Amino acid sequence: MHAMKIAVTVWEGRISPVFDVSREIVILTIERKAVVARSTEGIATTTSARKVDRLIELGVETLICGAISEPLHRELAARGVRVIGFVAGAVDEVVAILLAGSLPAAAFAMPGSHGGRNRFRAGRGGKLGNWRVRLAQKLQ
Repeated sequence: MHAMKIAVTVWEGRISPVFDVSREIVILTIERKAVVARSTEGIATTTSARKVDRLIELGVETLICGAISEPLHRELAARGVRVIGFVAGAVDEVVAILLAGSLPAAAFAMPGSHGGRNRFRAGRGGKLGNWRVRLAQKLQ
């Protein structure tokens, strides 16, 4: 079974409101719907490109964050990182919902973010079209 690395942006125990300026992430290694490792990493950088590079260096496959600019979202997607954006709430609660296979969820959506759906997603059949199904399969 493949272990999956998920990064969650953090600010004071909650999902940080804007990925572009976030300074810290929690890295979760997940196997069989359970967190098997957890660490905290700094991602404060001088450029957005370096922030993306840092996630790639850490082996992140999925990013859970608050708001994210479209250019950063597209760059992460182009480099193979799935983005679950516009999420709000306490980190541990969001992780529990993720492990249950229910993220994105309207209850954890940022206000004005279309009920938990990613704002910048590819259209039907696009590159990001089935990310939720693939994520659920990896978590099993």
